Amino acid sequence: MKQVSKLGLAVLLLGFAFACKQATTSDEASAETAADSVSVETTSSNAAVVKKESNRKFVRTADLKFKVKNVAKSTYAIENIVAKNGGFVTFTDLKSTINEKSETKISQDSTLETTRFTVDNTITLRVPNTQLDTVLKSMVKEVAFLDSRLIKADDVALQLLSNKMAQKRLTSHQKRLEKGIDTKGKKLNDITNAEDKVLDLETESDETVLKNLSLEDQVNFSTVTLYLYQRESVVQEMVANEKSINAYRPHIGLQVWDSLKTGWFMFEAIIAFIAQLWALILIVILGLFGYRKFVKK
Repeated sequence: MKQVSKLGLAVLLLGFAFACKQATTSDEASAETAADSVSVETTSSNAAVVKKESNRKFVRTADLKFKVKNVAKSTYAIENIVAKNGGFVTFTDLKSTINEKSETKISQDSTLETTRFTVDNTITLRVPNTQLDTVLKSMVKEVAFLDSRLIKADDVALQLLSNKMAQKRLTSHQKRLEKGIDTKGKKLNDITNAEDKVLDLETESDETVLKNLSLEDQVNFSTVTLYLYQRESVVQEMVANEKSINAYRPHIGLQVWDSLKTGWFMFEAIIAFIAQLWALILIVILGLFGYRKFVKK
């Protein structure tokens, strides 16, 4: 009986120890999972695609078209996301397009104006290459319907290396020409031709440097183009009717009085005009008098 009790006690202790071990393992796994989740939230997955010691240089671009509930609010939210991740906006074109506009007369002095319009925005932004995926994932909450999502990664490591090698060759050739001009150049024409060649080499070398700088900028900052739109919106507004010109017409009595005054003014004008012709009238009268007196005799 004692042996059975001892055996039961040993099994109980062994089970308790095993349960403690399992709990510890579970806690460690939970801690690791939590750490991984925090890492995912704070680090872009694109940052882990290319290791720091890798020789690859990717130019990443993204083009997205999606529907949102409110273009203006989503635009502000996306701009905040880009700013928080060290990026910047290079172009934005937020506009409303009127599809239809109508007016319905409600009363003598009121009209209901109905406008149907759509709002869209085209945005171009630059974000650090390592934060591209983070920025795109942060935009998901603004997407009501995704039309398209195109992401490209072009490896330009060989192109960068080719440009550097070309620049090195140009610099070496330029130095040899300059040395030849200083030591062997005697004739003016030869010196002028050599100087022109050096200038051409310097220009070509500068262009190669600028190409490399442009590529490195594209490697460091990804370019993202977004097209946002929302469903057609309707705005109705009650507006006041403009009074007709007939509302300002005077009554008939005033119109008759104005007409009499106008007629009198015209009569005065005629008399004044005739008065201006008194000399001509006098000549006509004298002519008639002379005609009757002398010509008839």
